[in-house]
Amino acid sequence: MDKDIATPVRTRAILEKYGFSFKKSLGQNFLIDTNILKKIVSFADLTENSGAIEIGPGIGALTEQLARSSKKVIAFEIDQRLLPILQDTLSPYENVKVIHKDVLEADVKTVMEEEFQGLDDVMVVANLPYYVTTPIIMKLLEERLPIRGIVCMLQKEVADRIAAKPGTKEYGSLSIAVQYYTEAETVMIVPKTVFVPQPNVDSAVIRLTKRKQPAVVVKDEGFFFQVTKASFAQRRKTLLNNLTSQLPDGKQKKEEILSALNTSGIDPTRRGETLSLEEFGRLADELYSYYH
Repeated sequence: MDKDIATPVRTRAILEKYGFSFKKSLGQNFLIDTNILKKIVSFADLTENSGAIEIGPGIGALTEQLARSSKKVIAFEIDQRLLPILQDTLSPYENVKVIHKDVLEADVKTVMEEEFQGLDDVMVVANLPYYVTTPIIMKLLEERLPIRGIVCMLQKEVADRIAAKPGTKEYGSLSIAVQYYTEAETVMIVPKTVFVPQPNVDSAVIRLTKRKQPAVVVKDEGFFFQVTKASFAQRRKTLLNNLTSQLPDGKQKKEEILSALNTSGIDPTRRGETLSLEEFGRLADELYSYYH
């Protein structure tokens, strides 16, 4: 079907028509495989009553597939040079709106309220620019947007860290931060050959399904994340060493930190990567009383 944007021939023709050159600083890698795009969209389980948010639509390859599978698509594009291209390539689809804005600076909640009236199912589906993947995902989760979840393509190494289980070398504060809000699973590995230009790394598609409630209930969310971050500061160090060197006044509060670890039933010589979210929740709550 040559009318798909995401074929090598059509992509090349569009780029040549507009004299478009890739900006390394924006992490632009366009997908040129329609089957993979269709698969990505299928992981989002969209219906004709779904809204879709896309970040970095490029020349509209994924946007087109989303437009065919959902009621409405809102796409945030930072690169002004792509706006006329998108206007052209997406002209057959009246249910797409492109917003020229950096999603990290956008008020996404307000945009959703204005654009998705009457739609109570919204998914974020995106081929994320690799250099800002983590800040984008964290923004979408921390702002507690009314979305069902996120299906996104990102660097395989980052996907591995997000979906990692305790006790693995990939597991860290990013795994905990994302899994606190969502259930995370890697649903597909994507070879670098299906992009133009080819990135130097393999990619993966990850599906994050928002939990109704966070994975653990804690006294103070900010403090919980502070404790998890501190626990991974130096991976070879024990929990006790990391917490005393990373938490405020940690060295003076060493006895209290030791006591919190013992009270929450956690051996002080364990390392951060062996703790589950529940254990981190217990520990943060025990430590909280010494800090507030």
